[in-house]
Amino acid sequence: MVTGYLVLLFAIPSNVRIGVLGSLGRPSFLWGLALFVVWLIWRIQARANELPTVLQPIRLAFWGWFAVVMVSLAAALLRGQPPGQAVTLIGSVLRPLSWAGVMLVIMDGLTVRAEVFRLVRRISLGAAALAVLGLVQFATGRVLVDRFTAIPGLESETGGVTERGAFTRPSGTAIHPLEHATVLCAALPLAVSVALYVGTARKRWFARWLAWLPAMAIALGAVLSVSRSAIVGLGVAVVLTIPSLPKRVRPVVMIVGVIGVMLVIAAVPGLLGTFLGLFNPSGDASTQSRTGALARLAEFMAPSPVYGSGFGSFLPQYYIFDNAWALMLVELGVLGFSAFAVLLASAVHSALQVAPAERRTVGVTPADSAPRAPLTITARTLAASVATVAVVFAFFDGMAFPQAAGMVFLVLGLCGAARRIASP
Repeated sequence: MVTGYLVLLFAIPSNVRIGVLGSLGRPSFLWGLALFVVWLIWRIQARANELPTVLQPIRLAFWGWFAVVMVSLAAALLRGQPPGQAVTLIGSVLRPLSWAGVMLVIMDGLTVRAEVFRLVRRISLGAAALAVLGLVQFATGRVLVDRFTAIPGLESETGGVTERGAFTRPSGTAIHPLEHATVLCAALPLAVSVALYVGTARKRWFARWLAWLPAMAIALGAVLSVSRSAIVGLGVAVVLTIPSLPKRVRPVVMIVGVIGVMLVIAAVPGLLGTFLGLFNPSGDASTQSRTGALARLAEFMAPSPVYGSGFGSFLPQYYIFDNAWALMLVELGVLGFSAFAVLLASAVHSALQVAPAERRTVGVTPADSAPRAPLTITARTLAASVATVAVVFAFFDGMAFPQAAGMVFLVLGLCGAARRIASP
């Protein structure tokens, strides 16, 4: 069921939806709601000895954040809303429930290490496929996935590839290139952990190198997204992932990474100049827009600084922040901002607790044949993935884009599953 969600999230373009359902018609959104219903029925029917006994800070933090969402919704409806926006507000409340569906099913449904490895590997392969699609879009300048609307009942919103300088900015199946880059940056640490695990199990040297192809494709796709935010996110992902690797692997990864960057710069004339221009201290229109938005943050927060104006109420026609944290301050106030920060922090903490929990646990259950070391490495890369998303969200309104937000809650669920499996 989770793999089905992953396929709908990655394979079907984010701007494609079922026409009669409007903004609620995205297939991944609907499947997430189905997962939530399945989890709820299981939770009601499960016997006491079948329920997880491990404390999950991620679960508690999510429901705390969702409580702020509901309070903010109630306050927004009591204040009164422009025509048509009340429906948008109520529909926006369903989005967290869809994200919760996949997160909770992963957290409570994956009970052995092999299942965690399997899902992490599928996420890695899916992100690698998105990266390859993005590379083809970069080379051809074509969307290549704009034929879904030929299916009766489906329609699409705006989206697709854009241009920056002399280069095409690929978007894969995402609405925007930044959404595409966010998914790749979040998936890179997971792809590295898969490469380590799979490569170690293979005896021939070329088979071990083949295991690194998904990670290489994801890194290359992030670089060629021609995005300042992607470069920052990629740097954070690499810096946080390297300490998770075995000491003998770290120098090899760093050397190969540097060589790879040099080859890309040599193979794509003008790419280095474009990147240097993006980080010019004088800034471009995008930088000035983000800076101006932060200057007006207090103005938009003033009407309701504690619990915000309502999740999903601050529409793009009002103002564009390009900053998920700033938008959350406006929509959910200080309470919602703090609760979401606690949610991500609890995921990082849960993942980092796997290593000490593994050392305290004695023996391996018969149904769990995977060795312990890979779970520790995978958990550390999950923590790196969450931290990377937290940084990238400062440059991109990720919660408003389905693929980026869905990827976040996939990783949150895996952090909780790893904590539960490793706990004594």
